[in-house]
Amino acid sequence: MGSYKRIETCIGEYIAQHYTRAVEVGIGRNATAAQLLHDAGVHVRCTDIRGREIPAGLIFRVDDIFSPVSGLYAGAEVIYAIRPAIEMIPPLLMLARSINSDLLVYHLGFETYANGGERIDCGVLLHRYFKASEPVKQG
Repeated sequence: MGSYKRIETCIGEYIAQHYTRAVEVGIGRNATAAQLLHDAGVHVRCTDIRGREIPAGLIFRVDDIFSPVSGLYAGAEVIYAIRPAIEMIPPLLMLARSINSDLLVYHLGFETYANGGERIDCGVLLHRYFKASEPVKQG
């Protein structure tokens, strides 16, 4: 498996082990993590600023994180983004806080936002910039 898919697989496996409802922001053309979540029984929704061809079974909506439709994210235990532009982090953080959802980000290279949040090593380095006030998945 190439390193590109390995990253998404590590992220998808981590989220599937810790959450039951997730939203991927900025899915782009790579649905690997979302598909893994869906196949693991996680209720996953995906958004992007542009219309995308998404594999059957995944829920997708066009949305702009700089002016999000909050109803698309309601009930999510985690919002996650893989390689988002750094300027997307503040609105992602505001959205996560507003719906009390964890925010996980996998950055491109060595980018971080502010202090980098809580670092989670799941085979790749995730940054949790916000942790919801309630526990998420019962184990």
